[in-house]
Amino acid sequence: MRGTADDNGAAGRRPAWASWAASGAWLAFAGLAAAVLLGHGGPILADRALHAWASDHRPPVLVAAARVLTSTGTGVIPYVLVATAWLLVVRDRRRRVVAALLALVCLATGQAARYGVMALAGRARPPHRDWLTQASGWSFPSGHTTTSALTAGLVILAISVRAPRGRLPLYVAVACWGAGVGLTRILLGVHWSTDVLGGWLFAAGWLGVWLCAAGGLLPAHPEPGTGPRAESGDIPLVPAARAAHHRGSGTDRSAGPGH
Repeated sequence: MRGTADDNGAAGRRPAWASWAASGAWLAFAGLAAAVLLGHGGPILADRALHAWASDHRPPVLVAAARVLTSTGTGVIPYVLVATAWLLVVRDRRRRVVAALLALVCLATGQAARYGVMALAGRARPPHRDWLTQASGWSFPSGHTTTSALTAGLVILAISVRAPRGRLPLYVAVACWGAGVGLTRILLGVHWSTDVLGGWLFAAGWLGVWLCAAGGLLPAHPEPGTGPRAESGDIPLVPAARAAHHRGSGTDRSAGPGH
């Protein structure tokens, strides 16, 4: 019963913070989108300066690495990463399939919604002469950025379900990959910096909405049986030791007068 209460509490807390994160991300995205529309799709804020700086700092080795990294942020790779992460971390077969399907639907619908926003914004990309890779469609928000950020968020959530400790290096690695894909779009000259920022905000808002909607269906973290017994709530070590100490002390005091 105790474990069930803890799991329900975790499921209840997850949508709470997710709703705050989603609200903040959507407000920031709405403000950025309004600025793009009011600017008639042209570069805003530091777009021109960052584009010019990136165009002047593109050594061949960095460009080659950026092309490889940017290729991982689209197509089938994000779906494989998300599905693999959730299929690996959940022990129960039924819950494993449900969690993986929910994550894949989150990614697919996020991409579809992003296409709709992109068509409404109708923002042109930077000048074609500055491109160092192929690109198509409108510019805001960046598709590679949105997809990789959604993927990174879903994989990080999967890691939090399974790993009770040592998660930070994995979090950092996945987050760096997601952020790196977005930054390559600026370096390769196919997106303005605000396109990338918009992709990050859109992904954060979309993930927050999905966590609020489906948080109760996802496994509580860490997954049962994956952490130390002291962390599972089954054996409260410190209270048990304190109670044993008090019992021992009481026995000594009661035995004293008899001697």
